[in-house]
Amino acid sequence: MYGLSEADRVIQDTARGFVDSLIPLELEAELAGGLLPKEVTAEHHSRAIELGLFATNMPTSVGGRGCSALQQVLVQEQCGRATNGLGWVMATPPQWWVDVATDYQRDRWLLPAVRGEKHEAYAITEEFAGSDVSALTTTARRDGDEYVIDGVKWHVTSYNLADYCFVQAVLVGGEFEGEHVLLLVDLPWPGVEVVRTPHYSHHIADEHPIVSFNGVRVPVANLVGAEGEGMTFTQDWFRFERLMVAARCVGAAQRLLDDVTAFAKERVVDGKPLGEHQLVAGMLADCATELFAARTMLYEVARSIDGGADRKTLHAQASMAKLYCSEMAGRVADRGVQIFGGRGYMRENVAERMYRELRVERIWEGASEIQRLIVARQLMNRGPSAVLEGRQQGSPGGV
Repeated sequence: MYGLSEADRVIQDTARGFVDSLIPLELEAELAGGLLPKEVTAEHHSRAIELGLFATNMPTSVGGRGCSALQQVLVQEQCGRATNGLGWVMATPPQWWVDVATDYQRDRWLLPAVRGEKHEAYAITEEFAGSDVSALTTTARRDGDEYVIDGVKWHVTSYNLADYCFVQAVLVGGEFEGEHVLLLVDLPWPGVEVVRTPHYSHHIADEHPIVSFNGVRVPVANLVGAEGEGMTFTQDWFRFERLMVAARCVGAAQRLLDDVTAFAKERVVDGKPLGEHQLVAGMLADCATELFAARTMLYEVARSIDGGADRKTLHAQASMAKLYCSEMAGRVADRGVQIFGGRGYMRENVAERMYRELRVERIWEGASEIQRLIVARQLMNRGPSAVLEGRQQGSPGGV
């Protein structure tokens, strides 16, 4: 099924077994606001590294696992089967950084991140600049051998657990004024303060605070790449993370389908299993059909990455995968709650937790509406063949 190689199946089975060991801890984490004892979390972190499930996206040149895009998807798909972010210990540091990191950045942040010794956060989103990061107002100005950062960032995921963060800002002054820059800031750091930490629908250990940067000074050596390239790195990160979101949504939908099918077989209503009642049977069939379609799309996009497909094609296809898989998972979760009935509204039930947790997948890393705009723009500019098959209009076999 799905044309997986033996190596693919090995890493898939390894990830599945690891996540199976996390699932029994979900309710404890849920009732504790997403937190497990520190020693338990540390054990899971070490185990993910030991099993080769950490930094699967990083090349072997920096100590990563060097997995294919498909294998990375297979791991993150299993990650999505666990609620409360327990699978997030199978982390993926920013792969795009390998090609642009200076020796200083490599030793100070990149290599420790790959080894699992340091963890990053992204400070990109702002109150009035979400999916459209071109509307950022946070600024960075050059002052001698330093950059000075001023602004407020929202939804800085994992800030409470991070050792450093990437801050995206608009340059003020200089040759590249008005363009974007990406800077590294160690945490904690003078001038970096948490404004407040909102409560969200999901209960996970990673918080998403609002963070202010007030006259934050960092050395020029903390510049990632060059001035004016900040948006490029962010786009690369979005493209990767959109595919990983899609993978986790597929894993979540599989978990829901497994559990709700088992319940529909065991629950007897009017003398027969619940799943034999036509309206429930229809919901189960819709879940399975959409899941099959989503996984097929997801794996195909991953294989296109491994095959070296055109960058713009991959940008559109990652958006399609994120759009379809996240919305599919939301529908599966909604049906799951409905099939479980009153049980599905209890926090101890996987469908209730997934129902809350999956809702954000249609928002972060670019809302569904943004994904639709990306795909439509590519269709208009490059044609259906380029978007769907990687062929330009007018090429052999094109439409």
